[in-house]
Amino acid sequence: MTKATDILITKVETSKLNDLNLENMPFGKFFSDHMLEADFENGEWKNVEIKPYQPLVIEPSMASLHYGQAIFEGVKAYKDAAGNAFVFRPYDNFKRFNISAERMNMPTVPEEIFIDGLKQLLALDKQWIPSKEDHSLYIRPFMFSTDNVLGVQTSHTYKFMILLSPTGPYYAKPMRIYVEEKYTRAAPGGVGYAKAAGNYGASMLATAEAKKIGYDQVLWTDATEHKYMEEIGTMNVFFAFANKKIVTPALDGNILDGVTRNSTIQLLEEQGYTVEERRISIDELKEKHEAGELLEVFGTGTAATISFIKELRYKDYTMEFDTNSWITAPMVKAELNDIRYGKVADRFGWLMHI
Repeated sequence: MTKATDILITKVETSKLNDLNLENMPFGKFFSDHMLEADFENGEWKNVEIKPYQPLVIEPSMASLHYGQAIFEGVKAYKDAAGNAFVFRPYDNFKRFNISAERMNMPTVPEEIFIDGLKQLLALDKQWIPSKEDHSLYIRPFMFSTDNVLGVQTSHTYKFMILLSPTGPYYAKPMRIYVEEKYTRAAPGGVGYAKAAGNYGASMLATAEAKKIGYDQVLWTDATEHKYMEEIGTMNVFFAFANKKIVTPALDGNILDGVTRNSTIQLLEEQGYTVEERRISIDELKEKHEAGELLEVFGTGTAATISFIKELRYKDYTMEFDTNSWITAPMVKAELNDIRYGKVADRFGWLMHI
């Protein structure tokens, strides 16, 4: 078994930070000086190393390019006012990563590589964590099959990696969301609950079509009736009603068990909200909106954090919201940020210190 002390570390000679300003960074376009890489061969993980960020050398017959055995996670690191670095709920992402791996018939990654490797990588590139409000260091663990042979079969070899990318807000403005009723993201028995790369590849066309008519993302509906809400392309979704009642789609195997989703539910319940995890139809949303009882719609995700939704459109029916008058989503966002940036005590034990 690989131990933290077994990880080979090769440092860069000169940091790229010398030529970068970490404020107002676009999401996912710049990467830190180092990356973690490990190989799965002959039934075990080996060659675990942290080295300068660099291209990979692959063969065109590599299995993941043809058959889609690829999964990933999204985690974030933050700094408090004193410069201390923390990672938000990495063990939850570690657990979900291996759930995805099992669903895609891939090997699980041990804690000694995922968590301990992440700690060492972050300790090396700690200066890449931005200090500005609403900024963070996005952490991308991922794994893909590496057999160099064609044929639909489970790969025998895999590569696990972690990249670090400094970023500002993913969605800087309130969003416009289109309720998707033609295409399907996930179906019962499928891989909707896994963070599999193919889920995102299959969503591109619907998202592109929504953007052509002025929307930022789509809200997926169930595969059978296209009637029940599931999740937005990059985040889970919450509906806030009158009398401190919140509804979010249940984890039925079709949607991702979001870490920020889970955190949001805990914060809402702590503040006296009633949170229902259940099926919710577009008909119910329309009825509540027409009655003035649907007050807020917002998304939750690691990259997106808490994203306000100012417009939700289904066919020719448009629901518009004045996000400046909201109470619930701003409260959750502020509470989450206060914990992440060390402004209040970590009463839930969500932060891992680096």
